[in-house]
Amino acid sequence: MAGWQDRGMKNLIIKLLANAVALAVASWVVGGITLEGATTSRRVLTLLIVAAIFGIVNAVVKPIAKLLSLPFIILTLGLLIFVINALMLLLTSWITGKLDVQFHVDGFVAALLGSLVITLVGMLLNLVLPDKAEIR
Repeated sequence: MAGWQDRGMKNLIIKLLANAVALAVASWVVGGITLEGATTSRRVLTLLIVAAIFGIVNAVVKPIAKLLSLPFIILTLGLLIFVINALMLLLTSWITGKLDVQFHVDGFVAALLGSLVITLVGMLLNLVLPDKAEIR
């Protein structure tokens, strides 16, 4: 019984760290995504908080958005998923703004580019992560 719980916690931590890495790369590569902090440790803490919020948004809101837009996803041959991913990043930015966390996405274009970077980094990390811990 404890084995699957340990594995579940390990996968949750791996997903959190992988999301943090993907968000860090996006904030480094995309000019409209900013992550601030006075010290390196403060930026890392901010990044972990943002990764947790991003994970919750993707776990709760994204499936509902995908279900409601399913006909349009099919019509656009899946390209609408990139728009949904960008909207999830914007929602994460909005939530972090309300929580006074130093993370901001400056508009839809930055969110779209950031979601593409996060998707690519996530795909690369999925190749090397143990236990098939998928990142979304």
